[in-house]
Amino acid sequence: MVEQLLRQANSSGRQLVGPGGLLTELTQRVLERALDTEMADHLGYEPGDQAGVGSGNSRNGRTSKTVLTDIGPVDITAIVRKRQRRLDGLNNATISLYARGMTVRDIQAHLTDIYGVEVSPDLISKVTDAVADEVVEWQNRPLGSSWAVLFVDALWVKIREGQVANRPVYVVVGVDFDGAKHVLGMWIGKDGEGAKYWMNVLAELKNRGVTEVCFVCCDGLSGLPEAITTVWPTAIVQTCIVHLIRASMRYSSKKHITQVTAALRPIYQAPTLDAAAVALDELESGEIGRRYPAIPRTWRAAWDEFTPFLAYPLEIRRVLYTTNMIESLNARLRKATRNRGAFPSERAALKTLYLTIRTMTRPDGAIGITRSNGWKATLNAFAIQFGDRININK
Repeated sequence: MVEQLLRQANSSGRQLVGPGGLLTELTQRVLERALDTEMADHLGYEPGDQAGVGSGNSRNGRTSKTVLTDIGPVDITAIVRKRQRRLDGLNNATISLYARGMTVRDIQAHLTDIYGVEVSPDLISKVTDAVADEVVEWQNRPLGSSWAVLFVDALWVKIREGQVANRPVYVVVGVDFDGAKHVLGMWIGKDGEGAKYWMNVLAELKNRGVTEVCFVCCDGLSGLPEAITTVWPTAIVQTCIVHLIRASMRYSSKKHITQVTAALRPIYQAPTLDAAAVALDELESGEIGRRYPAIPRTWRAAWDEFTPFLAYPLEIRRVLYTTNMIESLNARLRKATRNRGAFPSERAALKTLYLTIRTMTRPDGAIGITRSNGWKATLNAFAIQFGDRININK
């Protein structure tokens, strides 16, 4: 069949895909044959069989319709469900493109270029809006009871509320005792949220099952540390190393990023508090500190909130300063929101962010894994430090 299609394409000059293409014709024939078979099975007799005469349920002709498929629009004589105008492959392609940061207009142009399909922006919005119930279900799903670390981060999106306003989206990422990372939820707030707001967010997490947390890493969010100690009194509030590193990068030119990250590593990987202080002094007096004096000042300003984790074994500290997965998530979320400019509503922003997270999520619900060959040593370190507060099965 493949060789026959290729010969026909070469001899006639016809395209394989797109409107009027050979694959479109083949799809049409396959779908019509499927319909005929389905109809015969439903009625109990083949076309032309006298068994249908006077049965009250006879074949009474055909009507045509056009459905959109992955290879373009196909004209067929009644197939698939009543009133269906698109096959599922096109819906899935639209959602996938949307989740990867393409705007509605970009998706419209892409479907036209690749499939020869004219799809309106309203139709694309309706297809992606179909996940609205899924977002609500995801945001309210039950969570495991015991977590090694929660990371609380914020990114900014533009939402049109009469006028365009910058709004923070708070994302909570949890590391469980299998070393897997999960996005526990997202909340759109307003700049300057206080302890009452954070109490509501953390109480929601607790109501969904989070009863025990060893560390909560956050930075610069007013009222959050007080809310954490109220909801989880035994949790250790730690300035997020990821935020400190990110803040340091803002003061460095791109060509020195590698040098800066190398100079910071001895501080947060120091074996003791004294060793960390020496490493910071060396950073300040060295080339990086002289070129970018704001970097050591950033670490000194956060020193009291940064140092608590230095009292714990290296195996535990590695989990707290593991940045790759968090930065990868942030980069994907920022790309998806940056391409779209301003969102018409909070719901539209959450839909985009959720679809982006869904593309990163594995079947077990995790967005990635932080464990390595040494994870058993890390798990043992948590067990020794926190005893029966951890539950590795939930």
